[in-house]
Amino acid sequence: MFAGCEPEVAAFDGRIIAAGAGARAAAGRKAEVVRLRGTAWPGLTDSHIHLEGLADRNLTADLTGTLSQAEALARVGEWAKRLPKDAWVVGSGWYNDAWRDPAFPARKRLDQAAGGRPAYMRRKDGHSAWVSSAALRAAGIDRSTEDPPGGNIDRDAQGEPTGILRETAMHLVARILPPPSDADEDGAMSEVLSDLARLGITSVHSMDSARGLGSLQRLRSRGPLPVRVTYNLPLADLPHAERMGVRAGWGDAWLRVWGVKAFLDGSLGSRTAEMLDGSGTARLAQPDLVDMIERCARAELNVCLHAIGDGAVRRALDALGAHRNAWAMWRPRIEHAQCVNPKDMTRMAKLGVIASMQPIHAVADRELADAEWPAVTNHAYAWRALQRAGVRLAFGSDAPVEVADPLAGIEAATDWRREAGWHPELAVTRASALRAYTSGAAYAVGMEKQLGALRAGRLCDVTVVDGGQVMATIAGGRVTWRRKPA
Repeated sequence: MFAGCEPEVAAFDGRIIAAGAGARAAAGRKAEVVRLRGTAWPGLTDSHIHLEGLADRNLTADLTGTLSQAEALARVGEWAKRLPKDAWVVGSGWYNDAWRDPAFPARKRLDQAAGGRPAYMRRKDGHSAWVSSAALRAAGIDRSTEDPPGGNIDRDAQGEPTGILRETAMHLVARILPPPSDADEDGAMSEVLSDLARLGITSVHSMDSARGLGSLQRLRSRGPLPVRVTYNLPLADLPHAERMGVRAGWGDAWLRVWGVKAFLDGSLGSRTAEMLDGSGTARLAQPDLVDMIERCARAELNVCLHAIGDGAVRRALDALGAHRNAWAMWRPRIEHAQCVNPKDMTRMAKLGVIASMQPIHAVADRELADAEWPAVTNHAYAWRALQRAGVRLAFGSDAPVEVADPLAGIEAATDWRREAGWHPELAVTRASALRAYTSGAAYAVGMEKQLGALRAGRLCDVTVVDGGQVMATIAGGRVTWRRKPA
């Protein structure tokens, strides 16, 4: 029995048996009582997160928040000092748009900071990498190497690689990175899940590789997880899922498979978002996208299509058009949908396509969007316009690209736009934002009968909030985190 909050909630065997006025009577006199203070919400869900990326921040150099290239290089140097002389130096989080000199960096200074070792540093958005000369050599990349489909190797005036790899070109080096041990990965993943519970999160929709799924399975074998995970596999692993007959929903209430994630374009920050004006990078060719959707529909797997630019969004809708109601639990999603042409919004609704969006991106991207997308910002990050068109919203964070805090996401989706004076007509109400983090998120992964509301029979996932702070997080009737009394 969770008492003292509003509404009070009674639970048994991980499910709600009553909420509100009848909760105490339903719980009975002998019930264990947990006293809480604040408003009880249905458990908050992050609908787009990278658990592996968060875990990697505990295992590699973290360049998040650096304000200059020099500061980033200093962190690389400090991290490199801890490593053997023949080890790779790996890190992430650099964001040149926040540096005093926003130019993309080059390999020469990274060579020095890494002590001549092979080094691989992912940009904050995950769509570019800064690599050292030794890393380029290890991957066999030189002036004669052709750009891979859907990617670019930046080159200087002499045609030599600068050390910046964009989109699929990143894989030329990423595929030879040494993986962490299972023990290290599991320790870092366990810490990530606990940290998410502290933020009031009870469920996530993860976009990770088989390595992350393996770690989650090992953790799940030890008992319930602190946070429920719905896993979406990368497109490269679709053939394995087809051979095994894996369908959406396979697993249990703590760890389950849902869909297939594919990248149609890049990102605003890496200047690779695919726009209707012809700019950006198309990572997945249209015939391959059509093939993917047809295969997923046959296999009864859902699709999570990364599309940031309005050109990529339109291509996604073109490919989805032939598959309306492909099967009983068909829930196609466009991930990010940061720029959607107004003509495509009602089309998106008619096709039943879910907008899996991250409001916190607008806060981080505002200045860059005004500079790079001046003609389209009046319909970019357009949560309310999409909602009014009839599109169902599911909100998340894209962490570690941005902070995973759902309360910050709710603020970004509501009051922030009005306070910032940045197209305030695109803000949503707090009730709408909360639905996007709860019932909308549950619907996006076919769990609307299990999660997203405080009703009898639903799984007992609750986030208790008071004074703008998370007071307690409850998953499956267990308190996974609780704020200590002042």
